[in-house]
Amino acid sequence: MSLEVRAVVESEYADWLRAINTGFLRPPVVSDEEVADRLPHTDLSRVLGVFDGGRVVATFRSFTQELSAVGGGSLVADAVSGVTVSATHRRQGLLSRMMAHDLAAAKERGDAVATLIAAEYPIYGRFGFGPATWTTEWTVDVRRAGLDPRRTGRPEDGGRVDLTDGEEIRKIGPELHRRLAAIRPGIVGRDARGWDVGTGRAFQSTPWTEPFYVVHRDEADQPQGFAAYTCDDRWEDGKQPLNTAKVKDLIAVTPAAERALWHFLCSIDWVTTVKSGYRAPDDLLPLLLPDPRAARVTTQADMLWVRVLDVAKVLEGRTYGASGTLVLDLRDAAGLAGGRYRLDASSEGATCVPSTASADLALDIAELGTLSLGDESVVRLAALGRVVELVPGAAARADALLRTSRRPWCPDIF
Repeated sequence: MSLEVRAVVESEYADWLRAINTGFLRPPVVSDEEVADRLPHTDLSRVLGVFDGGRVVATFRSFTQELSAVGGGSLVADAVSGVTVSATHRRQGLLSRMMAHDLAAAKERGDAVATLIAAEYPIYGRFGFGPATWTTEWTVDVRRAGLDPRRTGRPEDGGRVDLTDGEEIRKIGPELHRRLAAIRPGIVGRDARGWDVGTGRAFQSTPWTEPFYVVHRDEADQPQGFAAYTCDDRWEDGKQPLNTAKVKDLIAVTPAAERALWHFLCSIDWVTTVKSGYRAPDDLLPLLLPDPRAARVTTQADMLWVRVLDVAKVLEGRTYGASGTLVLDLRDAAGLAGGRYRLDASSEGATCVPSTASADLALDIAELGTLSLGDESVVRLAALGRVVELVPGAAARADALLRTSRRPWCPDIF
C-alpha cells in the first residue's frame, strides 16, 4: 500500500501524538487530557502525517511564529516542529515529502523564513536551513565566583529583587519578552499558550516541578527582568549543603537587571552551583562575576536554524550599521528563493531586488540563513568554502554590513 502524506483530522490526532512519542523514544501513551488540552491550540491544517494502512508512521507540524530581526523588526516565520519518522519507515524519503509540502505552503503564504530547532545537525542543511543562532550553558562554582558573602539581597542599582509566582510572571513576562525581542535578534514569539506551558498552567507531558520565581524591579518599581529556577536537595555527609540551582528561564532587558538577577542566583544560601540554562554565547554572566573562571562552559551548540523563503523580506526587514552594496548569487535546490539579488543598504534602510549585475558572492540559500541574523562571519564561511568570493574583498564588505555587535539569541525550544 502506498504511503500517504496529508493533514491529520481530529479523530487521528491522538494517534499522531503517539507517533511523535514513538519517534522521540518516549512511552507511546497519550491521555484524553493531553488531547483535550492541545487540540484547541493546534491548527490541524498544518499538522502532517504519513499514513501506512491507517497507521501514522511519520509526523510534522508547523505554526506561525514571529522572529525578531536585526534592529528590532520582526519576520513572519513558518516554525517547524514535531518532526519524526518511525524506525520502521526510515530512509524512504518521508521527511523530504513532508518538508517539501510545508515549505511550498509557507512560500505561498508569503512567510519570510522557516525556522526549527534541530535535534540532529546533519539533517536540515539539505532542505536549505542553516544554523543562525548558537547557545551556551555555564555551570558556575559559586564558592569560587568571588561575590561578597556579606552582601544583602538588595541589588546595587537601587532596585530590588522579589520572590513571586507563576501568575505574576504570566502578567509581566510577555511585555518583558517583547522588549527583549526589540533589542536582540533571534527571539521567537511566545504566545499565551507558551507562557501557560512555561509556568505549569497547561498540560505537562513530564512531571512538573514548580520553580521559584523572582522579578527585578528598578527604582521606579518597574519590572526589568525575571528568573525561574529550581533547586535540588544535596548534602555532603548530611552536614554540608551542596545544592544546585538550575535556571529554567531568565529574561532581563537592562544590564542592571541582568546583573541583579545573576548575583541573586549566585548568592542563595546553600546553593554552591548554578546552572545557567541556555544563554546567548556572549551572555554577560561570566564577566558579572569577580572571577569569571568560576563560570565553566558546559554546553556550546547550534540553536535556531533559519531557511530563507523570501530574500527581499529578510534583507529589507533588518537594519544596517554601515552603507554598502552587495550582489548575491543564491543557489536553492528547491527552487523557492534562489537567484541573483542586489542589496543596497545604509543606516536609513535597505532595498533588495533581483539583479542581472555581476555577483560579488555566491552561496547556497542555507548559508544566507546562517547569515540572516548577523551572527556568522562571511569571511569565515569563505575560508570554509561555503561562500565563494567572486570579487576580492567582498566577504569583508559583507561582514561590515551583516554582522551585529551582540550575537543573536533564541532562548526558546519549540
